[in-house]
Amino acid sequence: MELMVLLNALVTRLLFVLHSLIGVWRVTAVKKEPKYWLLALLNLLLCLETGLTLKFKQGRGYKWFSPAIFLYLICTVPSLWLLEIHHGTQYCGNEPGAVQVNVSNQDFNQSRDSSHASEGTDHHIIQTAKVFVKQLSTICETVWTLALHQTFLLLLVVGRWLLPIGVEITRDQLSQLLLMFVGTAADILEFASETLDIEDVRKNYALINAILAVWTWSMLQFPLDLAVQHIGCKPTASTRRIPSLLLCRYSAELWNIGVSLFIQDGPFFIVRSILMGHFRIFNQMLVFFTAKNILVVTLQLYRLAVITLDFRATIVQKSRKGEVSCCPCEPYEASTHATTDQDTKMKEFVTFPPKEESQTPSEDQ
Repeated sequence: MELMVLLNALVTRLLFVLHSLIGVWRVTAVKKEPKYWLLALLNLLLCLETGLTLKFKQGRGYKWFSPAIFLYLICTVPSLWLLEIHHGTQYCGNEPGAVQVNVSNQDFNQSRDSSHASEGTDHHIIQTAKVFVKQLSTICETVWTLALHQTFLLLLVVGRWLLPIGVEITRDQLSQLLLMFVGTAADILEFASETLDIEDVRKNYALINAILAVWTWSMLQFPLDLAVQHIGCKPTASTRRIPSLLLCRYSAELWNIGVSLFIQDGPFFIVRSILMGHFRIFNQMLVFFTAKNILVVTLQLYRLAVITLDFRATIVQKSRKGEVSCCPCEPYEASTHATTDQDTKMKEFVTFPPKEESQTPSEDQ
């Protein structure tokens, strides 16, 4: 096993566990009940996944799916749910972060001077750690929750970058996937922060749960790599139908369209439409992002129509030439010694043009 692969696999999962434990600590501090430390036991699943990956995959990833990212979601999402439901119990000023930083800097200077004057370096480190923990504890709850949301999404992107890739995915595909994840993370963060910060939404417990449910549903796209990988199937008996051939050729594009319509922009549009239509909640940003969701959904449907028409035209063209190709990377090539039998088998894949026209080619001519 390569040393860098081992280090990347371990360091990335260690960052996941550390961030998850910080979220559990914040829940325990906010709720003031030690029983919420039991949420930390979810990290045992991530530790088990680490051992199995190192043993059976030598630290490398899997095809189409990342168990480490999925388990990281399981470990962190419950803490963020509890923090959002328990939102706003502390008062935050206009610039709470700047105030806390100024106070902490004074405390750090005082602790450093006292440590040098009395007990030396060890005491200085202890005092610095105490002041740092005190500073973190005094930051208001809303700032903590937003920071956890932001670092959560950043770690999903950075962690996917650091995790060793499998043999099935190339670095070019990984770079495309990471660029897509950056845009996706920005949209998800905007959805959560923009909708949950509305005062009327905060007063409705059921509405908060519905928004968090849609937010959780949108996070499920991060463990999947289908957006940059083609299925790469071959023209066998299982791919004789048109839907199978369409999925065979445009698997990555169809997955992107499906994610947008059913996991991200579609659900986001429904939630924002309910807020404006049923609850009569209006603001400038809500209207803007609703219009943005409408535009994206419309463009994705247009893209789906273009792909379908292009696929139909390709099937018709190839059927007239007597050849059908499942994927662009695997063209059909007739062998020199069995052309008649293979041509007969490949024509079974084609349903265009209609049967009456295919039986009388002389009339078309």
